[in-house]
Amino acid sequence: MSQPLSHDDVLKHADRIATEIVAPAAARIDKSGEFPAAAIAALGEAGLLGFLEMRTAAALVERLARECGSTAMIVCMHHCAAAVIAQHGPAAVKQEIAAGRHLSTLAFSELGSRGQFWAPVGTATRAGAQVRLDAKKSFVTAAHAAHSYVWSSKPLSGAEVSTLWLVARGTAGVKPGDGFDGLGLRGNDSSPVTADGALVDERAILGADGAGFGIMMGTVLPWFNVLASSVSVGLMETATARTAAHAGAARFEHAGSTVADLPTVRAFVARMRIKTDCARALLDDTLAAIGAGRADATLRVLESKAATGELAAEVADLAMRVCGGAAFRKDVGVERVFRDARASLVMAPTTDVLYDFIGKAVCGLPLF
Repeated sequence: MSQPLSHDDVLKHADRIATEIVAPAAARIDKSGEFPAAAIAALGEAGLLGFLEMRTAAALVERLARECGSTAMIVCMHHCAAAVIAQHGPAAVKQEIAAGRHLSTLAFSELGSRGQFWAPVGTATRAGAQVRLDAKKSFVTAAHAAHSYVWSSKPLSGAEVSTLWLVARGTAGVKPGDGFDGLGLRGNDSSPVTADGALVDERAILGADGAGFGIMMGTVLPWFNVLASSVSVGLMETATARTAAHAGAARFEHAGSTVADLPTVRAFVARMRIKTDCARALLDDTLAAIGAGRADATLRVLESKAATGELAAEVADLAMRVCGGAAFRKDVGVERVFRDARASLVMAPTTDVLYDFIGKAVCGLPLF
């Protein structure tokens, strides 16, 4: 597109795509585990996979999450990777992303370092004019569908923590694993990816050798925590709305009343609304802190994913409780949110790791 889309234009296109394409396919995608190809194609054609400001990307991801957590997480990972590529990637890939024709993702987590994504054990070694990559990535969103991976390795020099590379899917020696069959986010195509003697051009490096840790902490962590928080907020909005609708419609025919007529149920729904609003307020303040360069921006970034992930799980629990036995049916629409909401708790940086970071920050200790 010749001109970047405005924030309002992005939200207008996002609402249309979420309503017309994402929502009708969400239940099928959850059941089958298929990749939401039609939605991703539509987002690309509308310019929503191009380079966006963080606030706009967050609003986009939240809108998608209200309909389909899997689609939202794919877009979350793409914009995290795109933020790195925007700073350090080759011009040709930047042009493809700007045109909506290139989907990227992060390839950080490894079997050897688990949730400590910032410390890869996969290696990069010189092989003539090329670089050989060897690694066992444990979870890569859109592993089979992304055009490229923002890939982490140990540095070539061995002096620092990590180096980042732009690795094209289909590179010889790079192999995604079997399709994803998980509890939640079943359509996000999350799969292990193995590099076994994969050769890339040395110009595929993103930033300087050994600069990966700094890029992860300075660019990827803020983008990922904010967008993952946006996924959680979107899921919470849906859980709250669907629960309130169910409580208002489900009737005790013998008594001539609804489930919502019970004070205990109204109290549960009120708690859901409060928790959702608290999560949104923290997310909004995190974006404001980043935008203004506030001194507490790093703390807010750490807090945002930890808090919204916990709150989303709590809201989803309450949704299941209020909707009762009906919640176990697919048609009520809360059990999918219940499953999807749990992903944030265990996606690196996990909630427990973030609590440790937050505690260190509050106590004036170094994070690493």
